[in-house]
Amino acid sequence: MPRNMSFSMTTEQIRKGTKTVTRRMGWWNLKPGEIVNACVKCMGLKKGEKIEMIRQIRVVSTRGEMLCNVTRDDIIREGFPEKGRGDFIVFFMRGHKQCKGDPRATVNRIEFEYL
Repeated sequence: MPRNMSFSMTTEQIRKGTKTVTRRMGWWNLKPGEIVNACVKCMGLKKGEKIEMIRQIRVVSTRGEMLCNVTRDDIIREGFPEKGRGDFIVFFMRGHKQCKGDPRATVNRIEFEYL
């Protein structure tokens, strides 16, 4: 059974299919070929709320890298062609307190395809 992965910050990009890369502070045991349910929100649901699956994705590759090493191509693949590098890094850090404001934090770069 596929695990659920939240895309609360990029729901629109997943719905449109414009996002093919995501960065996470976890998910280190994810393997290429694994199928995942891309969901709006998976945790912190209020009583009566249910997980809303958007679509399924298949992991193509994963690797650790420093957030500050994000490329322009990857920002586009994250679904943000309008953002510059600095803006994307700030956006990511605001949504991921585990970075502790350090753009050199190691993140898990996950490339995927839609099923």
